Amino acid sequence: MAVRRPTLDQLRSVAEDLGMHMGDEELKSYDTLMQGNYAAYDIVDAMPDYVPAVTYPRTPGYRPEGEENKYNAWYVKTTIKGAPSGKLAGKTVALKDNVSLAGVPMMNGASTLEGYIPDTDATIVTRILDAGGTIVGKTHCEYFCFSGGSHTNATGPVHNPHKMGYSSGGSSSGSGVVVSLGEADMAIGGDQGGSIRIPASFCGVYGMKGTHGLVPYTGVMPIELTLDHTGPMTRNVRDNALLLEVLAGADGLDPRQIAPKVAHYTEALEGGVKGLRIGIVKEGFGHPSSERDVDAKVMAAAQLFKKLGATVDEISVPMHLLAPAIWLPIAAEGATEFMMKGNGMGTNWRGLYNTTLLDAHSGWQHRADELSDSLKITMLLGQYFTKHYRGHFYAKAQNLNRKLRAAYDTALNSYDLLLMPTLPMKATPLPPADAPRELYIQRAFEMVPNTAPFNASGHPAMSLPCGMSDGLPIGLMLIGKYYDESVIYRAAAAFEDACDWTRM
Repeated sequence: MAVRRPTLDQLRSVAEDLGMHMGDEELKSYDTLMQGNYAAYDIVDAMPDYVPAVTYPRTPGYRPEGEENKYNAWYVKTTIKGAPSGKLAGKTVALKDNVSLAGVPMMNGASTLEGYIPDTDATIVTRILDAGGTIVGKTHCEYFCFSGGSHTNATGPVHNPHKMGYSSGGSSSGSGVVVSLGEADMAIGGDQGGSIRIPASFCGVYGMKGTHGLVPYTGVMPIELTLDHTGPMTRNVRDNALLLEVLAGADGLDPRQIAPKVAHYTEALEGGVKGLRIGIVKEGFGHPSSERDVDAKVMAAAQLFKKLGATVDEISVPMHLLAPAIWLPIAAEGATEFMMKGNGMGTNWRGLYNTTLLDAHSGWQHRADELSDSLKITMLLGQYFTKHYRGHFYAKAQNLNRKLRAAYDTALNSYDLLLMPTLPMKATPLPPADAPRELYIQRAFEMVPNTAPFNASGHPAMSLPCGMSDGLPIGLMLIGKYYDESVIYRAAAAFEDACDWTRM
């Protein structure tokens, strides 16, 4: 079937979009000259797409309601059994609903994508199933993942597993909940500004954002190529390390990956912390939004590492305070151009393009009024600076990002790990349905000053629970050198073995 040829009015509109003004005769001339190009599109259109085969049987599943989904954490429940043996045999895994799972609905928290059913599996899905894991469903996330709070999903808020009416953190909101409640052994989260580590901290679970490019993002709905991360969320350190062993490594389809260095992470778990040098980054404490009990609990937890044999010093990384400002133009302008105007796929990279997702997502342009306020403010910001400043600040922020990475690398030349609170606060109350926009936006972005910097710099960072206050968990974040996830796991396992975080 031939692709539709443009009418003269359509061609005129396209020309005007590009700042060209042509009369009918000029347009007809170009249309005649373009006929051979249209034929090339006919050839591509007639060829079947080239995507990986789907191998494990599955059903579409169902949307749980009532008591079965009390916290609104699940989007779809299903059962997809993997290989009969492997590292994940006997383990159940939930997927954040930005991960493509062929034959199972995906809405990525957004009303504009509801009804879409992927036709391919993400690389991480295939790896989980090949390793013997059982996928048990898709978890709710925030509206196209643009919130660190859990109140922006089109189906309603996701509640904290420790206290109803409070945020579970975003954007991997449902993943944090189902792991905390034991409804899945493991879950996949995604992280562009903290979206694995924020719900891990609010829900009291372990969340690892590995080095940028360590885990292939292929088949996960992207936001911005240089910020995109996906990774494991679990109730204990061993399961986290085990899942990362399965997920990590190049797949040949993800442009984010440049010779990633993988390891047997579970082998590091018994190493202890004796001999490790840990730097407490003072700029990670005392933010305007910091709660005193959070800073105090994290500082007390840091001293436990010292008791276990690590050298623990307070250090200064002044650029950490500037890091959120460097991250913001990359996130706002990059996401607006790539995820939204580029319909989730963009151009100028080689790898696996999910063309059915691109087609389904493109409908947002006719339904933009439905987008969440947290996404709207991001897009307004990104579009303004792209249109009126030509992308200057995105480019400058990427240049400054090299300096930011170097600042952390300098500290990591003297220390094996950096330490700070994952978030400056505990879980916050969910905004009421009639909340003013100001509160809605505040609750979406107020918690990211320590997490977003490491999306920009790309360093591995893990949140581990280190205490409770007012019935809510507190998270401590460990940051390591590029591809040094094993050292993070070594320290996290020693901490986990030495204490009961719920009593700290």
